[in-house]
Amino acid sequence: MKAYDVVALGELLIDFTENGKSTQGNPLFEANPGGAPCNVLAMLSGLGHRTAFIGKVGKDFFGEQLKGAIQEVGIDATYLRMDEQVHTTLAMVHTYPDGDRDFSFYRDPGADMMLTWEEVPLDLVRDTKVFHFGTLSMTHEGVRQATKKAVETARHAGALISFDPNLRPPLWKSLEEAREQVLYGLGQCHILKISDNEIQWLTGEKSYSAGVAWIQERYQIPLVLVSMGKEGSRAYYQGRMVEVAAYQREDTVETTGAGDTFCGCVLHYVVEHGLEGLTDEDLRQMLDFANCAASIVTTRKGALRVMPKREEVEAGRRC
Repeated sequence: MKAYDVVALGELLIDFTENGKSTQGNPLFEANPGGAPCNVLAMLSGLGHRTAFIGKVGKDFFGEQLKGAIQEVGIDATYLRMDEQVHTTLAMVHTYPDGDRDFSFYRDPGADMMLTWEEVPLDLVRDTKVFHFGTLSMTHEGVRQATKKAVETARHAGALISFDPNLRPPLWKSLEEAREQVLYGLGQCHILKISDNEIQWLTGEKSYSAGVAWIQERYQIPLVLVSMGKEGSRAYYQGRMVEVAAYQREDTVETTGAGDTFCGCVLHYVVEHGLEGLTDEDLRQMLDFANCAASIVTTRKGALRVMPKREEVEAGRRC
């Protein structure tokens, strides 16, 4: 028996999200706790799973806020380190009228980049069913070594490896370097969650199925999930594809965290049911729950603190 269901390593930061205008007409920003790996864990914790986070924030006001936030939602913060020299990473999130968004990062350096491989708690990594990571913890050499050490340790301990590229081009020296690290992730994972634009960028294929075929020719990944925004999502498993439509909402305010919510729900299903012998109906149920949860979070500012509850998701599902 493992002590944790899912452990994640990566960035924990403040998302400054637009929230109206001042009396002088200037944009107002709300400091929301964020970071893709912790968003995923927040969804999982809300569904009753045992989760823990590995990462680093600054020993500053925002770092303390973030530590309190992940503890508040049930994520084990024992392994969150606080850097006394480098400040917490900040992201400014610009929201477009359709709810889509763009990011500007204050992170050169940022505390999340400063995690070293010596600081990775290997006993924790060995004690989880699923280990989840992305590429923001692979943009710079030091934290990249930490990430790869954790992945290697988790694999050797028999954990399922979950990977979400979560590509943020401004954080990379070049897209070629980003591509190299994404390919590393593909070579390590059992569960891949990738967005529509990421798979087209990576493979050069306009068709998502052709893009998945490109990946599967090179890497044997048991479960590949493609999130397609308003088009819904797909699961590719053992040569089969299942697609489920999105939940369209009139009250969407922004899409920050929707992919992380989706990913958390997928990992929830895998933790409960395993990765072997999944039927098309199993995949359909998994995607429907994940799509519904992701649609709910788009009606809220931020993500980490406002993940939907199981009862909300079940009440809103089609099936």
